[in-house]
Amino acid sequence: MTSYYQPAPSGSSSSAYSTSVQQDLPHQQAESKPGDVPNTVHKLLGSTKQLQEVLKLWSTNQATEGDVSDLYVQIGHEFNTMISAFAYHRIDLSNIHDVPSELRIVLERCLAEDQSPEALETFLPQLRGVLFKLLKGLQDHVDEYRAATRRPWAEAQKSH
Repeated sequence: MTSYYQPAPSGSSSSAYSTSVQQDLPHQQAESKPGDVPNTVHKLLGSTKQLQEVLKLWSTNQATEGDVSDLYVQIGHEFNTMISAFAYHRIDLSNIHDVPSELRIVLERCLAEDQSPEALETFLPQLRGVLFKLLKGLQDHVDEYRAATRRPWAEAQKSH
């Protein structure tokens, strides 16, 4: 399997946020069944929402660059798991394969700035654009996924 997300080396430091995330990670990273598209999409979208919240905390010095980086790594793993889940149903998501690298570029530029709400506001439109591309790319394949998951049921009904 090709991995579309490549983690960047990160040096994590400790914060109140990172302690709570580390406690949540085992639950959030539990393996999904192959082809479990709804669960993998749900996890990924939840993590992207969490990323926006962590960036707000980062902008007010309540989260560290390491916290943002750790969450980006989590998003990357969840993205690859989601790509695999769709691939299980023979659905190609090449239209969004560049989302992790686009997200990384925005995050690197944002984190290069001094922590402030103003710095975050500068990069939020770009971040939202990348996340919108992800959502739109997933929406483009909803009907394809529904058709793929109906096939086995429909064929089973015909044989009875």
